[in-house]
Amino acid sequence: MKYLPRGMCASAAIVVTFVLIVPGFARKKRPEPPSSVLTVLILKGDNGLPLRNAAVVLHPVNSKDKQGNGGLELKTDAEGKASYEGLPYGKLRIQVLAKGFQTYGQDYDINQPATDLTIKMDRPAGQYSIYEDHPGQKAPQTPPPQPQ
Repeated sequence: MKYLPRGMCASAAIVVTFVLIVPGFARKKRPEPPSSVLTVLILKGDNGLPLRNAAVVLHPVNSKDKQGNGGLELKTDAEGKASYEGLPYGKLRIQVLAKGFQTYGQDYDINQPATDLTIKMDRPAGQYSIYEDHPGQKAPQTPPPQPQ
């Protein structure tokens, strides 16, 4: 078996490296798809103050209005703001969850470089119970029992 002289091995290594690396630099890069900067401001609906530490969940939505796999969760800061850069254009489902408030959910079409949203969160409504007195309402009449 013949061996190459030391200088030829180094030259061969340089040529192989050059052949493998240069085509990667010569390729044209695809333009990146357009993306948006999303800024969400979450406010309390009853007094308009910022709602801190609320969870803002972002889900992609496909063409059949079905929620896609994956997603992202953000938390609001002390000013009630959460933001994300590099959000691809398209439909997006935004859900907001915060302790003591109704869950919010809405689909948005992201189609501009900067998207600013303001969401007002409402407190849950009281629940109706048949076991409580309801002043101002007439009590339902139960029919008298039928003789047998």
